[in-house]
Amino acid sequence: MDMSGERRIQAPREKVWNALNDPLVLRASIPGCESLEKLSENELKATAAVKIGPIAARFTGRVRLLDLDPPNAYRIEGEGQGGAAGFAKGGAAVRLTDGEAGVTVLAYDVKAEVGGKLAQLGARLIDATARQMADAFFDRFAAQVAAGPQPATPAPRLGLLDLIPREPFGVPIVAWIGVIIFLFIVVLVFGSSL
Repeated sequence: MDMSGERRIQAPREKVWNALNDPLVLRASIPGCESLEKLSENELKATAAVKIGPIAARFTGRVRLLDLDPPNAYRIEGEGQGGAAGFAKGGAAVRLTDGEAGVTVLAYDVKAEVGGKLAQLGARLIDATARQMADAFFDRFAAQVAAGPQPATPAPRLGLLDLIPREPFGVPIVAWIGVIIFLFIVVLVFGSSL
């Protein structure tokens, strides 16, 4: 299977390059990605759940980054095993160029090969699924790059009033307060006459 394409990303080339090398951004961008960890400067290990036609499999594999030319280009090679579903291996050449103001053009050429049960599905189904996954990846990736790093949101602080249920025993808190005030008045009136 061969596939090539081009995407315009609303960010400077340096920012796109950094995102392409950030495991957190990649993990959030890859459809079905369950884990992605950096093993070394140029090698990653990934696990992804993929469904192609009637076959669903969990692939585990390694990816190597080669011919690095920051922030312009690199080549990716990798292979993954999907158990009984088969295997996939291949590579991609990725190039970044400057587009109009503030836009980076990301061009890619992919060559891949599948084996096992996946190979029996037919080239059309595999190509269509690969294109869908590529589109989903680039849509997510562009959104991640545009959003930039997200600040960590602090955990909300709980106060004493947050611990009181809004409707204890299904009765609104206002009714409970009214009953407590009424009982307090009754105790004051009848307590002083005793």
